[in-house]
Amino acid sequence: MMKKLIIDMDGVMSDVYGQLARLEKRDSGKDINMNDLIGITELEAFPNCKVHVHEPGFFRTASVMVGSQEAVKYLNNKYELYIVSAGMEFPNGLREKYDWLGEHFPFITWEQIVLCGSKRVISGDIMIDDYAKNLTYFPGEKLMFTQPHNQLTEYPDFKRVNSWEEIVNIL
Repeated sequence: MMKKLIIDMDGVMSDVYGQLARLEKRDSGKDINMNDLIGITELEAFPNCKVHVHEPGFFRTASVMVGSQEAVKYLNNKYELYIVSAGMEFPNGLREKYDWLGEHFPFITWEQIVLCGSKRVISGDIMIDDYAKNLTYFPGEKLMFTQPHNQLTEYPDFKRVNSWEEIVNIL
């Protein structure tokens, strides 16, 4: 029996930081250096974050994280794989996330997509996420995908991963 692998979307498969930086530049003209964001929350890093995530197209037009398409395709053949995204607080994001996956990850079936409120109900063998709040309650192996907001914090029961190449080498 294959192990169940849970993969988060935002900040793991889709480049939400890049999207927020582009929109912040559009609105304020300010260039944001990702190195300046290490250790601070998205709300601190991007003053208009709450506005942007509710804009139509925010999730649909986000870039794909480098290496994620090839890696997820490889892992999809090796694991019982599910894409899990907590998106209920962004109602227009639900359709956008589904459409984004269809465009960039066409090999993922609708049965493998879980759009939910809280990830506390999710179980499996391995979870890849960039937020500790999602990994904390997960009963299996926890892989923390590095993003600026989590870069300075270490969690003893999470294994940090910095790229999709690293994930493939581990899994």
